Order: sequence, then structure tokens, then C-alpha cells
Amino acid sequence: MVEGSLGNWRLARQSTAGSATIRSQRLGQICVTGALLGPVLIFLATCFIAPLGELLSLSFSSSAGPLASYREIAASGVYRQVFTNTLILAFNVALIACLLAYPTAYMLSRLRGFALSVALWCVLFPLWISVLVRTFAWILLLGENGPVNRILMSGDLISRPISFLFNSTGVYIGMVHVLLPYALLPIYTAMRNVDQPLLLASDGLGASPFQTFARIYLPLTMPGVAAGFLLVFLLALGFYITPAMLGGMKNMTVAMLIDLFVTEQLVWPLAAAGAFWLLLLVLLLLLVASRFVNLTATVAAR
Repeated sequence: MVEGSLGNWRLARQSTAGSATIRSQRLGQICVTGALLGPVLIFLATCFIAPLGELLSLSFSSSAGPLASYREIAASGVYRQVFTNTLILAFNVALIACLLAYPTAYMLSRLRGFALSVALWCVLFPLWISVLVRTFAWILLLGENGPVNRILMSGDLISRPISFLFNSTGVYIGMVHVLLPYALLPIYTAMRNVDQPLLLASDGLGASPFQTFARIYLPLTMPGVAAGFLLVFLLALGFYITPAMLGGMKNMTVAMLIDLFVTEQLVWPLAAAGAFWLLLLVLLLLLVASRFVNLTATVAAR
């Protein structure tokens, strides 16, 4: 009995020591994780959360009441129309960008070596150029005396210059050009991850190229398409420079409306409320999208 009691005591002591060691290791891991995440958390708290809190406080500072600015935006038919137009613009830009990016990404996925490096460099190079510079370039290209109209007229395709600027056409061209890489890269990544033996097996079992594409290739690349669409859509919702320069006041977006509140009407609470209405809209759209799209797989596809 004495030996049995000593054995149980040793086991209990070893178990206690093992538990203490595990707790010490976990505590060490937590400390290391906190030390690594600390600078990032401090940066986010200082440069994002604190200003966002100040903006939220500003949105409640209207002299007509804390929620007056929110009610004014929600009750105004003009402001609601601006939000609707922004949603339509962002959706159409994201759709066009994905339609253009899909065949381009497929071509990139077939390339190897030096050709792939050159193609990727051509895709990434526009991202290193300021959006403002690219928008000015489109103003020169799409003007009535610009190269596009001159080429069309020299080929007898049109009899007089087409007005591309200060309308929806110019806005769509400029925004799709700026945001196209953000749709192309996730789709390209998804295509590179497709298991090629699956396609060969489909061909070997007698499937036509269209059946292989529709039933295997397209479903496997849809996470990349969803990632590209959501990324472009969310970026387009807050776009300002390109719609302001190529579309003008007739193609007002929410970002332009907020700028109007700040620079011309000087109603800061209304501008802050507009920003938070847009933020609420984005969060609501993400919540709805999560019911139909696996957002975890969507982010991973990037």
C-alpha cells in the first residue's frame, strides 16, 4: 500500500509539473504573440480606431440633435439616389472588370518563364502609377481632339467626335482600368491552383471542352472570381478621383457627396454621417454576401 501511495504521489507530482510546464509554454506563446502583434495593434488604434471614433462623435454633433444628420441623409430622395447610383456603378464596374479579367487571367496561367514575368510586370506596372496621373491620361486620350476620336474618325467609323468625358462612359472606362488588376490577380491565383490532372481526367472520360470548363474549371476558379468581384466592388464604392474628374457632378458618388459636404457646404456632421452610412452599407452587403459566398475561401483565393 505504501509503494502504491508513493507511485500515485509521483504520478500526481509529474502530472502537476507537466501541467505547469504546459501553462508556462502557453503563457510564453501568448507573450510572444502579444509582442509581435503589439506594434500593429498600436498603429491601428492610433491611426484608424481613434480617428474613426472622432468621426463618429462628429456625426452626432449636429445642432438639430444627435441623429439629425443621419435622418437628413436617409430622408432626402437626392441623397438616397446618390447612394443607389454608387451601388449600381460599383456593381457594374466589378462585373465588367471580372469579365475582362477572366480570359486575361487564363492567358497568364498558361504562360511560363520569361513570358510570364513580362506579362505580370505589365499587369502590376499600372499599380505603381498614381491614380491621378492615370485619370489625367484618360482625359487626354478620350477628349474630342484626343487620339481615340482621331483614330475613329480617320477610319471613317464616326463622322464627328464622340463625347467620352463627363458622362458615365468615361467613368466606367477610367474605373475599370484602375481596378482591373484587383480582379485579375485573385482569378489568376485561383487558376494556377487548379489541379490539371482533373482536366485531363475529364477529357479522358469523353467530356467536351465546354463540359470540362462548365463543370470543373469554372467551379474551381469561382472563389477567385468572387474574391476579385468583392474586392473591386468594395473599392469602387469609395472611389473619388476618377468619377470626379471623368464624370463630374452629373455622375456623383457617395465619396463626391461627402467631399461636397466638407469643402462647399461646410457641414461636417453631415459628411461624417454620410461616411458612416456608407460604412454601414458595406457591412450589410458583406453580411448578405456571406450567406451566398464563403468569405473565408474568398479571402484565401487572393
